[in-house]
Amino acid sequence: MIKRAIDGKRLFVLDTNVLMHDPTALYRFDEHDIFLPMVVLEELDRGKKGLSEVSRNVRQVSRFLDELMLQAGNSDAIAKGIQLPTVDNRDTHKAPVKTRGRLFFQTTQMTYDLPKDLPGQLADNAILSIATSLQNSYPETTVILVSKDINLRIKATVLGIHSEDYFNDKVLDDVDLLYKGSTELVADFWNDLNRLESWTKEGRTYYEVEGDVVQDWYPNQLIYSPGEGNSIEAVVHSINDSVADIKLLHDYRKDNHSVWGITARNREQNFALNLLMDPDVDFVSLLGQAGTGKTLLTLAAALTQTIEHKRYAEIIMTRVTVPVGEDIGFLPGTEEEKMTPWMGALMDNLEVLNKTDASAGEWGKQATNDLLQSRIKIRSLNFMRGRTFLNRFLIIDEAQNLTSKQMKTLITRAGPGTKIVCLGNIAQIDTPYLSETTSGLTYVVDRFKNWEHSGHITLLRGERSRLADYANENL
Repeated sequence: MIKRAIDGKRLFVLDTNVLMHDPTALYRFDEHDIFLPMVVLEELDRGKKGLSEVSRNVRQVSRFLDELMLQAGNSDAIAKGIQLPTVDNRDTHKAPVKTRGRLFFQTTQMTYDLPKDLPGQLADNAILSIATSLQNSYPETTVILVSKDINLRIKATVLGIHSEDYFNDKVLDDVDLLYKGSTELVADFWNDLNRLESWTKEGRTYYEVEGDVVQDWYPNQLIYSPGEGNSIEAVVHSINDSVADIKLLHDYRKDNHSVWGITARNREQNFALNLLMDPDVDFVSLLGQAGTGKTLLTLAAALTQTIEHKRYAEIIMTRVTVPVGEDIGFLPGTEEEKMTPWMGALMDNLEVLNKTDASAGEWGKQATNDLLQSRIKIRSLNFMRGRTFLNRFLIIDEAQNLTSKQMKTLITRAGPGTKIVCLGNIAQIDTPYLSETTSGLTYVVDRFKNWEHSGHITLLRGERSRLADYANENL
């Protein structure tokens, strides 16, 4: 029955980790066929218990398979391959597929003698054996092993089996294509415009520009033109085809425009503070290497708008708890106490932001510190499901370690009046099977760039210390 794939379709053998990573992978292979070895079903059964994201994904896969079994009806239909239904494949940005592939299960004993160094009782080696057996049994069919496990793909290639990573969750083909959030105007930009008008509103200067270059802009994109005489820093306020309204930015590099005592040290930090302080921007994402000021700028803006402007009721900070080294075991205390070791960056930046006058003494310093900490709540990602945050300033730190599904779960918690800020460095991903092109942070940067209430900026220069800058460049 599998020979039907010789008409240009391919047969994909799925590894367990593909389904654990994306439960909808069953529906992501368009018109091509899928083969599930029995050892994969066994591994799914062992991974179904627990409250982790992987366990939830496994249970969802089981539900999908159960629905497909009910559709098949009997064992004869299963042996012939279960017709996969047509589903909304929005994430792939492709037209709906008219003819779907089939799902085949391993219904017979399939073995192939692997080298003695690859014992068959290991799950990965059993999958290799089945893929090799399929390749030999159906030489006119293109058999492809799909796995997130690099070592398994290497072993498959050594044995002559075509293997691939699971690409459907990739947001971009290359991370260099990721939206940067800012663009430099060409030297003759103002001369090439079809129309230019300006006006002042509520103390801010606006320009309406019309030209072909405007069509490549995004809402809340930061634009700048360097130079001494005609330098400009502005944000795209609104855009309609080739016409855009741009608004000149506040200059937070000046002491009289400081945010909680913090001033921007470079152009990108000034861009970030303008987005963070804008009440019309509900979602902000900041990318940058260590020391670029992501957390410090965000906390300064959050404290100013929470304590001084009374715009938000409190600040909520969370992050995924993926250790860099060996895990230190269970942590005692409440939810907030358990999260405290993961929030060292928060505590370090609060020390910088606690600018109490020295004349107030230790009592005054402690009072200010208590006030700051009373407005900042530390929460675990594990308890976010079902919650709704009203008038909160939600900071998601180390967001590069989140999957796109986890990111969606968090952002959809936002209620009226809530602002969400995602911070991260996609070059430092600690979560297994995530990469720069599949990270949840990359996902939201790409998907939110067209929304008029979101903004993004990539911070380029480190401002921590000359030692940290040298380490980033040379280590």
